[in-house]
Amino acid sequence: MPFWRVYYHLVWATKNREPFITAEIEQRVHAYLVNKAIEIGLYVYAIGGWYDHVHLVVAIPPKLAIADAVKRLKGASSFDLNYQLNLGSRFSWQRGYGVFTLGESQRSRAEEYVRNQKEHHSRQTTNYWLERVDEVDEGPMLKGLVADPVLPLRRALRESELVYGTEDDFPF
Repeated sequence: MPFWRVYYHLVWATKNREPFITAEIEQRVHAYLVNKAIEIGLYVYAIGGWYDHVHLVVAIPPKLAIADAVKRLKGASSFDLNYQLNLGSRFSWQRGYGVFTLGESQRSRAEEYVRNQKEHHSRQTTNYWLERVDEVDEGPMLKGLVADPVLPLRRALRESELVYGTEDDFPF
C-alpha cells in the first residue's frame, strides 16, 4: 500500500458570485459536499464558506486527479440543489476553482481559516489569495526550473520567493 500525505485547500464560488448560499442552503450543500467527498474517497478536514463560495480542506488520494474530484463535487452538489430541492431558480457554480497545496504543519491553520469564514468576511480579514476568483487560468506563468547550459539552474516562477517566506502571511 502506498504512503501519502497530500492536503489541499479548495475554493470555488457560485456563478457570477451570486449570494445564493443562505443559511438553509448552506447546511444542505455543506453536508452534501462532505458526504460526496467521502463517497469518492476524499478525507474532509474542514468546510466553510460565505454566501457566494465554499472552502474545503481535504486530502485527495494520489489515484484521484484534483480536477476530477472537484468536478464531481461541484456537479453532484449543483444537481442536488437543482433537482432535489426544487428551488425555483437554477443554481450553478462558477467555472473553475482554486486549489492550494498544504503541508502537514499548515493544515491546522487552513482548517481554522475555513471554519471561520463568516468571521473573516464580517471583519474583512479574508486572505486575498484564497478569496479571489478569475475566469482565466492563473497558474504559474512559467513551468518551474529552466536549464541553462552555462549557468546553474535558476528559478523561473512568476511569484517571488518572498511570497513564500516565513514572515509573510501567504497563503494563511
